[in-house]
Amino acid sequence: MTDDLPKATDVTAAAAAIADAVMNTPLLESQTLSAITGCTLYLKFENLQFTASFKERGALNKLRTIAASARGKGVCAMSAGNHAQAVAYHARRLGIPATIVMPRGTPFTKISRTKDHGAKVVIDGGNLTEAFDVATALSKAEGLTFVHPYDDPLVIAGQGTLGLEILNAVPGIDALVVPIGGGGLISGIAIAARALKPSIRIIGVQSKAYPSMANALSGVSTAHADALTIAEGIAVKVPGQLTRRIVAQHVDEILIVDEASIERAIALLLSIEKTVVEGAGAAGLAAILENPERFKGKKAATILSGGNIDLRVLASVALRDLVRVGRLLRFVVPITDQPGALARIATILGEQGANIIDIGHDRLGLALSPKGATLDVVVEVQTADEGPKLLNALIAQGFAPIMKEVS
Repeated sequence: MTDDLPKATDVTAAAAAIADAVMNTPLLESQTLSAITGCTLYLKFENLQFTASFKERGALNKLRTIAASARGKGVCAMSAGNHAQAVAYHARRLGIPATIVMPRGTPFTKISRTKDHGAKVVIDGGNLTEAFDVATALSKAEGLTFVHPYDDPLVIAGQGTLGLEILNAVPGIDALVVPIGGGGLISGIAIAARALKPSIRIIGVQSKAYPSMANALSGVSTAHADALTIAEGIAVKVPGQLTRRIVAQHVDEILIVDEASIERAIALLLSIEKTVVEGAGAAGLAAILENPERFKGKKAATILSGGNIDLRVLASVALRDLVRVGRLLRFVVPITDQPGALARIATILGEQGANIIDIGHDRLGLALSPKGATLDVVVEVQTADEGPKLLNALIAQGFAPIMKEVS
């Protein structure tokens, strides 16, 4: 293969080359999510790969081509985590030393797992662009082969094996919804999918915090300030040169999703599919949830591209989703400071089917009467409709609950 754009035959060759070391992950219809979104929705579970992301495909396809004379010196890569783990894992399998540069702020779970795969980890750079500069300089200084996370024909071809697997399993797919960071995944998938089914719609997804590919294709400056996002796997400030050419040629549109939609998608996948997906991996579902009219009545597939999310973040997302949908409530109840008041409220909550998550008892506040107290209560209810019923039940018993923001 030349340094020009990869072709469908390159993707087919990659599929054969990596088949013995990378899982052909399940592609399953989600009946519940199909009902929610209004389309027949298939999920490609790339979070079940050994390193919990699709990045193994491109990394291995690149590593296997490195000449024996260069393998001894080693390879270098830059990544916020998933590409790092993929390169580290397959480099060790192939006996190639690996050095990985990861930007400051990379989730701890991704750093530790990269080290567990035997790589030397260098934490440097305030973002992916700065880490990339560090990695390329290190590669030149130490004679290491640089394994680009997305803008490499072999990496793109490896990622494209996902497109082959999806359409071989369900040829009737109408639309593929693919997260975009640097563009390697959607580029490979687009090349493969267009060859198998030219009429298929290929839709990219970026977070509102990092719409770099969408900006590049629309002629908007890709210069972008650092931003907080739960989808750090697609938080790329400058898309690839090869990938933007492929996306311009093969991708029908790019949808931009907000952080709340990505959080909701993570929570839905956890609660409905019982599967852990990171922010970038949930972006495709987020786009479908935000744009149901585009997919109504269609057969759509999206890639759960990774599952490497910190447990602390996952727990926060789950609780925040309960707040967002009205199932986690907080209210303050003034009471008289006498025996039995707390028991009365607890009884009412229990009769309404509410689960008490937290309760605070304040009798020392100077704004209170010396004979009064305040209860600060956080409860979980089964459905959002039960919240008003719960408050009305308290009011009916003579209490005056005041709703507060859950914090």
